[in-house]
Amino acid sequence: MMKKAVVLLSGGLDSSTAMYLAKSEGYEVHAMSFNYGQRHKKEIEFAKKIAEKAGVKEHIIVKTNMNAWGGSALTDSNIDVPKGDLENEEIPVTYVPARNMIFLSYAASYAEAIGAQDIFIGVSQVDYSGYVDCRKEFIDAMENSINLGTVCAVKDNRKIKIHAPFMYMTKSEEIQLGMKLGVDYSLTWTCYNGYEKACGECDSCKLRLNAFKEAGYKDPVEYFN
Repeated sequence: MMKKAVVLLSGGLDSSTAMYLAKSEGYEVHAMSFNYGQRHKKEIEFAKKIAEKAGVKEHIIVKTNMNAWGGSALTDSNIDVPKGDLENEEIPVTYVPARNMIFLSYAASYAEAIGAQDIFIGVSQVDYSGYVDCRKEFIDAMENSINLGTVCAVKDNRKIKIHAPFMYMTKSEEIQLGMKLGVDYSLTWTCYNGYEKACGECDSCKLRLNAFKEAGYKDPVEYFN
């Protein structure tokens, strides 16, 4: 019987690579995506495509409403997505308050329900936009909390492990790994905007474009410029 893993799948480069890595390690993949009230649903469309291409066991889309309180350019229509500045050291307005904390909580509930002991998340504290919920100390703390608050861990001694395999990898190293794993990056969406093509100007696009260049590959996604 294959071991099960819950993979948090946004439809972007990082989560898609994490999904393929979990598959390569012999896990039966149960992907979880979120319609959390973000301003556009392009990433959900791409999450469906990449999950189907990868042949996951199950793909669940959770609907919640983090736009009810907002606080981010990704959920608030009155906050513009800024042009990317990779030299900026401030927390950008695209940070969604406690998003990974919420997502990992859902993933833990899903994992316990289906008997999975592994959760994969594609965060990194090397190539990121300064989001505090992408750091190893946060991931470790969440894992500890999950194992203090689930019956499978407390009563049955089946602890849940959070895998963050790219924590100390650059995005270019991640892309090189993904290419070996057969990730179809044309089926991923990274842009913070929901246009017909990727904008090429937001933080996320700039990090992605720079990573593909460093990795020695051409990004298969179409850009406006």
